[in-house]
Amino acid sequence: MVSRSNSPRLIALLAWLVAASVPLAAQTPAPITPLRLSFADAVRLASGEVPVVALATLRTDEADARVRQARAALLPSVSVGGFWLNRSFNSRSIGISFPGIPELIGPFNNYDARFSATQTLFDWSSVRRVRAAGAQADGSRAERGVTVEGSVLTAAVAYVRAVRAQAVVAARQADSAIAAELVGLAEAQRAAGVSPAIDVTRARAQLATAQGLLLVAQNQLDRGRIDVTRALGLDPATPLTLTDSLAPSLGAADVPVQRDSSIAAALANRPDLRAEQARAAAARQTGSAIRAERLPRLEVAGDYGVNGNTVPTAIATRDVTLQVSVPILDGFRREARLDEQNAVVRESQVREADLRRQIAAEVDAALLDLASAEAQQAVAREQLRLAESELSQSRERFKAGVAGNIDVITAQAGLIRARDTEIDARFAAATARISLARAAGVARTLH
Repeated sequence: MVSRSNSPRLIALLAWLVAASVPLAAQTPAPITPLRLSFADAVRLASGEVPVVALATLRTDEADARVRQARAALLPSVSVGGFWLNRSFNSRSIGISFPGIPELIGPFNNYDARFSATQTLFDWSSVRRVRAAGAQADGSRAERGVTVEGSVLTAAVAYVRAVRAQAVVAARQADSAIAAELVGLAEAQRAAGVSPAIDVTRARAQLATAQGLLLVAQNQLDRGRIDVTRALGLDPATPLTLTDSLAPSLGAADVPVQRDSSIAAALANRPDLRAEQARAAAARQTGSAIRAERLPRLEVAGDYGVNGNTVPTAIATRDVTLQVSVPILDGFRREARLDEQNAVVRESQVREADLRRQIAAEVDAALLDLASAEAQQAVAREQLRLAESELSQSRERFKAGVAGNIDVITAQAGLIRARDTEIDARFAAATARISLARAAGVARTLH
């Protein structure tokens, strides 16, 4: 019982607690709305908004800038300059020694302001270098395509793994529900005196196993969501809601199913093959530029300005120059550079031939995996149907008291394996479709 003397203190304490709880409640952060993400959304983000693609785009911009730098050798060069000079010099030091000429001349001023321009009239080597830079820029764009395809592949596989984990979580939840139902059935059978206590123990052990597997599956799902955020360049703490499932259409793309058509599409679409071809073209253009260095180079230059001891007395001066230069010998450096480029071209040809064989092998492997996965799906669906039927029959026998629950436990374990096999078959089919799209060079069309 609270005394009267302590009542004011208790009321003040309660009032302070209420007042302190108000700002604490106000500081509670609002719940974060999960990001709803479909498979098509993940592909779209991976093909244009992730850091690795942004870096590849910047490298493409750098290559385009190098093309403009090479073209500058063929464009006019204009400059404006001026200077003021005040000097004196010793006439004897420069070999002037005549009577009447003082040794010290000056000091005097000189003002000069000048406008200069140069223009290349003919330089075939620079023309070839511009073309080589353009081929390198084409290769850079193809390399960006390689990066995009790789980014899409990473994001697509991460998404499919996450939805597989999501399917496993749903399966483990269903297993836990069945295990809990079997515990209740075993306890009822024991209470009715038609079942021994060992049946209850077995059922509870199976329930504990199902709950443990559910925890593992939930952890895998959380990690799968983190992998998806990292593949898309998002904050790993971003909550995700994956809107797609392991449906037969997941991971589909515009790829022909016939082998010859798929290989032809791959050879036409693969960005890594285009990048290799662009590297060979750049090496050939560079070799042509080196050979063109043997040709004459024609340039015109001129300047116009004013010059004098004082600004008011400055007079206009000009000059025009037409210059022709013909290289003759540079210590055979040019020939060595040409041999180097020829070796680069041959090296690129070897890589291209090997890459064509690799593309055909990747398409063949993806088609085999897809056919195998589709066959596995049919078998897995039948296994799942039979496992569900076995569990239903064993449960009815246990209810009727004609068998113990060891048959039910065995059937439930078989159902768990059948569910996992069916999920793995659907996952294998989805990843095979993704691999086929990547092998054909059309991963950006995944949906």
